[in-house]
Amino acid sequence: MTSKQKQPNIVFFLWDNLGWGEVGCYGGGLLRGAPTPRIDALAAQGSRLLNFNVEAQCTPSRSAILTGRHPIRSGTHTIPITGGPEGLTRWEVSIAQALADSGYATGMWGKWHLGSDPEQRSPVDFGFDEAVWCPRTADEVMWTMQSYFPEGTVTSAPYAGKTQIPLELQPIYSKKKGSKAEVIATFDAKFRTDFDRKITDWAIDFMRRSKQAGKPFYLYLPYTQPHIPPIPDPEFAGKTKRGNWADVLTQIDAFTGKILDKLDELGLTKDTIVVWTSDNGGDSTYRTPAMDPDPLGGQWNGFSGPWRGGIATSLESSNRAPCIIRWPGKVSAGKVSNELVHEVDTFTTLLLAAGAKVPADRRIDGMDMRDFLLGDAEESGRDTVLCLQGNRLQAVKWRQWKAHLFQQEDTFSTWSPYNVPHIHNLEWDPREEHEVTFPHGWVLHPMAAAVTGFLKSLVLEPPIKTGTPDPYLPPKPGELRLEEHLQIGVITQFLQMLVKTHDAVPRIDTGLDTQGG
Repeated sequence: MTSKQKQPNIVFFLWDNLGWGEVGCYGGGLLRGAPTPRIDALAAQGSRLLNFNVEAQCTPSRSAILTGRHPIRSGTHTIPITGGPEGLTRWEVSIAQALADSGYATGMWGKWHLGSDPEQRSPVDFGFDEAVWCPRTADEVMWTMQSYFPEGTVTSAPYAGKTQIPLELQPIYSKKKGSKAEVIATFDAKFRTDFDRKITDWAIDFMRRSKQAGKPFYLYLPYTQPHIPPIPDPEFAGKTKRGNWADVLTQIDAFTGKILDKLDELGLTKDTIVVWTSDNGGDSTYRTPAMDPDPLGGQWNGFSGPWRGGIATSLESSNRAPCIIRWPGKVSAGKVSNELVHEVDTFTTLLLAAGAKVPADRRIDGMDMRDFLLGDAEESGRDTVLCLQGNRLQAVKWRQWKAHLFQQEDTFSTWSPYNVPHIHNLEWDPREEHEVTFPHGWVLHPMAAAVTGFLKSLVLEPPIKTGTPDPYLPPKPGELRLEEHLQIGVITQFLQMLVKTHDAVPRIDTGLDTQGG
């Protein structure tokens, strides 16, 4: 952006566990019981990405979007469950902080999932001027619906001794820059029904206030639907007469439309980049509905169109998410692309489009895709995507090819390393059911080069261990620290080592070697 160009506003919609094939412009809509005319119109006004790649779970995906870094670097590559200092360390620089440093008003309403401590690891601690958020996930709403949930403290004798283990219902926090966090509600079934409407209303007020103040704004909207339990807003419950899922889909479409209408009303549409996407693939926790509306949400299985698998795998159903980008006058209307893009690329691209600085003192994985994502270029420039699940590199995508190093069929199944990488061509075999390894072993060469480069970067800048407390400072050359390992197929690459200089890198095993003759 030149000094004469106006800084664009940015509205980033992030839906929770919305599968690739749910909305109309991705093959769903009516097929899923409810049309999505507002989302479909948004896609027609901008670009629709068919190969937008995300992390496999909620926390890693949110971390990648906000930091532009693969979550294994920041210790956010798994979902925290059992307490402790989980989430991002304060050393990380979020897109909100970088934009705030460039004069943006920044606000977030919705699901955070990057730290439960409201005073040390809240959205406001990472650059947001104001936020209302649930610190974790909507799963915990169901705790409030169980008569046997032992709210308070419990023991786990004899192994934990007399330790009092807290089991508390999830709060909803509100906080503004310079003030302390306030608990405004409990995330129970009633608040679940209202939350996404409140998110929409808060966002609309923020846009109005930002325009009045004459400031460009970054509006991050991590909505909570359709994550389980998909209990719709009262206005939409029973509206479609096709069950909760269709009701929620109608709700998602309507709330999207309310935000877009406000941009029109404020005269900001042409000056605003809109990104509309999901954090990962659809839920795969099917439960047959028994009534309509169903107080537990009814049918929970997400839909990912032609792709197989589910959330928390390295199959395409988990890795691909819908993504629509609109910037009138910059992004060609009706553009559709199957070019490889990863969600970390939005970090770098949006910062540069806003005239902000990309952090130069750490590894940033996001590519500058302004010419492609925000322009008319046909190619994204990305050849490779690494599919990580926790600390396991489970698969590698290179152009239309994909090599699986592990077998994992669905969210709840176990995983095991393959003896030989299984190669698939995603254009010939979208469901990844027919491996074509031996005639096409040549594709492992560019994949191995990408893995080698990534592993070298982890050696030169060791990943932050999950649960690391603040303050965190990266190790200096020659300093030995206990770090996590990265499992790549049958190879375990340990990153616990003494690096005398950042130029001295040990031999890297990629795990892409075959054992066959």
